[in-house]
Amino acid sequence: MIELEGVPELVDPVMVAAFEGWNDAGDAASTAVAHLDREWKGEVFAALDAEDYYDFQVNRPTVWLDGGVRKITWPTTRLSVVRVGGEKPRDLVLVRGIEPSMRWRSFCNELLGFAHELGVELVVILGALLGDTPHTRPVPVSGVTSDPDLARSMDLEETKYEGPTGIVGILQEACTHAGVPAVSLWAAVPHYVSQPPNPKATLALLNRLEDLIDMRIPLGELPEDARAWQLGVDQLAAEDSEVAEYVQTLEEARDTAELPEASGEAIAREFERYLRRRDGGGPASPPGSHATESGDPATYLKDGPGGRARPPRPLRPEATDGTDGTEDTDGSGGSADDGTSDSSGSSDASDSSDGDASGASGATGSSGTKGTSGSSEASDASDAESSDSESSGSSGSGSGSSDSGSSDSSED
Repeated sequence: MIELEGVPELVDPVMVAAFEGWNDAGDAASTAVAHLDREWKGEVFAALDAEDYYDFQVNRPTVWLDGGVRKITWPTTRLSVVRVGGEKPRDLVLVRGIEPSMRWRSFCNELLGFAHELGVELVVILGALLGDTPHTRPVPVSGVTSDPDLARSMDLEETKYEGPTGIVGILQEACTHAGVPAVSLWAAVPHYVSQPPNPKATLALLNRLEDLIDMRIPLGELPEDARAWQLGVDQLAAEDSEVAEYVQTLEEARDTAELPEASGEAIAREFERYLRRRDGGGPASPPGSHATESGDPATYLKDGPGGRARPPRPLRPEATDGTDGTEDTDGSGGSADDGTSDSSGSSDASDSSDGDASGASGATGSSGTKGTSGSSEASDASDAESSDSESSGSSGSGSGSSDSGSSDSSED
């Protein structure tokens, strides 16, 4: 039995988890949990033993100096608690770490042990995938669960995905079998600009989480970062006629399909979010202004301050062989693995909208190469009308993360 010392009794706790690696395209999911921890000043109360779950040749430890004394930070998964006050106080248990290299079942059982001891009522797992979605439109976020009753009560999609999966899918199934309600939220990241960070996708995940657990989340500088990110991609696309034409094609396809933000239900959610921010004393934009993604009533294409660093150059649409766009994640101490990741199986992505990540992109260590599968790999993931949304992509870059080896499949 897990013994917790110094952790107070929590009020209606919700566990929110994200893992760097295959299920974290653009680092959107792990950045969202890091944002919650930073804004609410989370207090770490536990960390899993890194020896049990990680291959240190894949996820390497980092050495740093503290007042002239050398210290080592080991890659692991940490748990912190945040106390959220207000009219409806509710506490969060934040789980942030790296997809384990081994012993996944033991890993999930250990996290469920903490959830049981803390009285967690709901587990929400965040993920991000790569898809054929234009950066100029709102980021599609899908909510899926394995529990039919929970799907009906929370207006979620019931996953029917079959195929390779990641730790997000395994943890969700472990929660379901243990009788713990669990939901996965997946953001679709444009595959042609997959390099992290992606503040717009992070912002979209936090907005959906806010709606799901019915509590106001402080956004800090995320809206401004999202505007600057989009402005930078706009400028890069304008400089390349082929990329601009491809983006326009994606826009037309997206606009032809049912736009989630145009549905009555989505408009109602946006209005409720506006009321929460107004009542909470935070900055709010009128409903219908799309402030949920850009933080400003202006349009997505043209708003945004100048003077910010532009994101990496987007891949050309025909770059499907993984030769364009390299990414080095070793600088953050995460990976020293020299693998490549190629996603050529277009048929694998047919169920990608189920919420599992497909290998639309791979991030591999210090000299890893990232490949994208173009328009076929994750097309269902970016469609809001898809019945299930399992992740069609991944990006394992970022601090302390690595996705070793090849990733040639769709994932949960």
